[in-house]
Amino acid sequence: MLYTPAQAAEMLSVKESWLRRKAGRRAIPCTIIGKHLRFSLADLRGIADGGAQAVHPARGRPRSR
Repeated sequence: MLYTPAQAAEMLSVKESWLRRKAGRRAIPCTIIGKHLRFSLADLRGIADGGAQAVHPARGRPRSR
């Protein structure tokens, strides 16, 4: 099944404009059929996996309490 940008944005909890901009730059996985932008389940998983970031300790000097 393929999802429209609106459906994909809702599933990923992101703005549709962000999704379209990233797809236009080919910065995220997407499927283009003719002139239509669509997202497969594999595309959505790739986007979600790519957005996962490890938590790093804060940089700089420690705060005094």
